[in-house]
Amino acid sequence: MTDKTEGGDVRLAGISKHYGTFTAVHPLDLTIPQGSFFALLGASGCGKTTTLRMIAGLEEPSTGTVGLGDRDVTHLPPYKRPVNTVFQSYALFPHMDIYENVAFGLRRRGITSVKKQVDEMLELVQLGQFARRKPHQLSGGQQQRVAVARALINHPQVLLLDEPLGALDLKLRRQMQLELKRIQTEVGITFVHVTHDQEEAMTMADTVAVMNAGRVEQLGAPAELYENPRTTFVANFLGTSNLIQASVESVGGAGGDVDVSASGAKLRLPVARCSTTPRAGGQLLVGVRPEKISVVPADEEHTIGAGRNKVTGRIVDSSFIGVSTQYVVDSAVCPELEVYVQNIERDGRLVPGAEVVLHWNPEHTFGLDAAQSMLAGTTAVAGAEQLVEESA
Repeated sequence: MTDKTEGGDVRLAGISKHYGTFTAVHPLDLTIPQGSFFALLGASGCGKTTTLRMIAGLEEPSTGTVGLGDRDVTHLPPYKRPVNTVFQSYALFPHMDIYENVAFGLRRRGITSVKKQVDEMLELVQLGQFARRKPHQLSGGQQQRVAVARALINHPQVLLLDEPLGALDLKLRRQMQLELKRIQTEVGITFVHVTHDQEEAMTMADTVAVMNAGRVEQLGAPAELYENPRTTFVANFLGTSNLIQASVESVGGAGGDVDVSASGAKLRLPVARCSTTPRAGGQLLVGVRPEKISVVPADEEHTIGAGRNKVTGRIVDSSFIGVSTQYVVDSAVCPELEVYVQNIERDGRLVPGAEVVLHWNPEHTFGLDAAQSMLAGTTAVAGAEQLVEESA
């Protein structure tokens, strides 16, 4: 199937959702471009599924409007919107074979000649040979593809995916990420995907909206969000970040560098990579991703090139995970600096107790507002919030 479905942008203007005194989604303005693969990413309770349900018409916004193309669909019921949804449960009809599951939407609309369209859809999801099997005879990943085919055969302007890979094991989930992206590219319609899995969002989506407590924390391409987080929540939620509390020594102006100090260590970073305006004498959270850092034994500090950011410390833990070795280093600037070293040539001297020097390119350093919590977006905070929610 190569025909591109005509549609339009999904436009959310000032939409919010309240349940009594609780605000699930704060007023939100968001435009999802036609033909894009868009992900709403966040932890449980952040408002991402509620936002998706408002697009689908399954929830009525408390304020604001939902637009699809040039149409205001805010008050249209779900069945009148050019939208289909794939849920985590798939909701396939167990008494029907795969062919009839996919044909269901067409038959419901009174279309009798369905063979060509059903065959095309089964070919798209690479399940043509399984047309006469029942859902229970398929794997989880195959069932998921049937659910996608059943939704796409109705030619929606937008396909909404609510945690569709959550029930699959890790290896199959990664395979289905690539499959979903292939299908979206081939059919060319807008996919809006809700997930709590960062890798899933970054693998598939053109654009990711990171949600936190009913608001969009940051919006952008996956690489931009990862390399240039604007808040501590995004820095911690998307992967892992080392955050160091530092004092600003000097600022080199627009396009220059910021010089900071942290427990005696002198560090530099570009002004352009600061999400807040740094001022001499002020505070800054300095961040660096674990895989950007190199580590050498302390007695080889002289081998480190000039101009690198350097921090001394002692390895307190190491974990070999195949593709890399992950170190935890205790340092005066930060008690638990994380370092990921690619598995190329393992250094037997880098073991717990070893004194080391960590170094990295200042260009790989980012700066965040020091008024934020350094723990925002971490699993520790998420766990605490879940306990509060459960006890309420």
